Amino acid sequence: MDCITNAQAKSRKNSLWRHPDFLKLWVGQTVSELGSRITREGLPLTAVLVLGAGPAQMGLLAATGAASVLLFGLVAGLWTDRLKRRPILIAADLLRAAVLAAIPLAAWAHRISMPQLYGAIAVAGLGTVFFDVAYQSYLPSLVRREELVEGNSKLAQSDAIAEIVGPSLTGVLVQLITAPVAILFDSASFLVSAVSVWTIRKPEPAAQTASCSHWKKETMAVLRFIFGHPVLRPLASFSACGHFFFGFIGTLYVLYAIRDLRVPPAALGAAITVGGLGAMLGAAVAPRVARALGRVFVGSMAVAVLSLGLLAIAGGPLPAVLALLMIQQLFGDAAFAVFNVNELALRQSVTPAQVLGRVNGAMQLLTRGIYPLGALVGGALAERIGIRGTLAVAAGGLAVSSLWLLAPPLRKLSAIPGAG
Repeated sequence: MDCITNAQAKSRKNSLWRHPDFLKLWVGQTVSELGSRITREGLPLTAVLVLGAGPAQMGLLAATGAASVLLFGLVAGLWTDRLKRRPILIAADLLRAAVLAAIPLAAWAHRISMPQLYGAIAVAGLGTVFFDVAYQSYLPSLVRREELVEGNSKLAQSDAIAEIVGPSLTGVLVQLITAPVAILFDSASFLVSAVSVWTIRKPEPAAQTASCSHWKKETMAVLRFIFGHPVLRPLASFSACGHFFFGFIGTLYVLYAIRDLRVPPAALGAAITVGGLGAMLGAAVAPRVARALGRVFVGSMAVAVLSLGLLAIAGGPLPAVLALLMIQQLFGDAAFAVFNVNELALRQSVTPAQVLGRVNGAMQLLTRGIYPLGALVGGALAERIGIRGTLAVAAGGLAVSSLWLLAPPLRKLSAIPGAG
């Protein structure tokens, strides 16, 4: 009993909840993620409800938002390795705050249009790719290696909290003050995040990459590193293939729920909130299952595929539709959270610090950079075979993509290196 008590006391003492600088990052992320959910749902709702966008326009909107990763993912990685990462985080937050504030201003002036939405989501996406690459590379300098899984788990819980509160709040805000004006809350959230990161006091190590290196050579070198690494190669291959099909879903989900399934915005927000509960559960469980890592990767994606199948067969009376959407959100988001927390911690553990920014930038390119291609294909395919059929194709494509996770070096992995 004493041993258990001592172990629990040590765990509480070493918890990142007692790490003031990590908590500043966590608080900023939680607030900005909440605001981002308002924009994530608010921009498509603005396009559908205010501007009457169709499937092809929704596909272009989703693709434009993700195209920044395709264009700037590797550049963000290079800058993250050459410069200190905390100033990049602050600058990215301020950029996103400014561009999103322009949307409600345009709405008040009755000048809002689809081209403006395309431009705003493109610039916000640029800020997001720099922020994500920088924070994924910054965390290992803020916490110890053995705390990486816990740190990524808690940051994933920020995402889950936002998923719980954000969509329902968005549905209410859209009905009360319209979708464009609701986006103003996201602009303010990025200002809060910038201030939180600015107050972090722990000194950041100097960048380790020589400034005279040629960016093309560095880019090719990091791609060779990823695809020559026995663990990173299958993860990168799965992520690239899987995110192509995720693009189908992200493009069509709101349109499918509102137009085909006739779900009111507030009810849709409630269904997505259940996904936040699943994501919180998955993020909390992720550190506990990290010692069966190979099986966790395969099992979590099996659950994700089954949950997407439920989305494709949803239909009938509104209560039945909502029940299926909530089940899909609960189990699907839990599975993705378990996978993402452990995948990121594994990537941070096996990658040398001096190339971590470029590896994270390349992984962004191979995931979110592929996403707009899937968004365009998904929107075009939905015009031909319908949204329901396109979602079924996405579920099948994710299942085939998951075969990469069966690669022996990954499947036989039992734990995150250095996390024990």
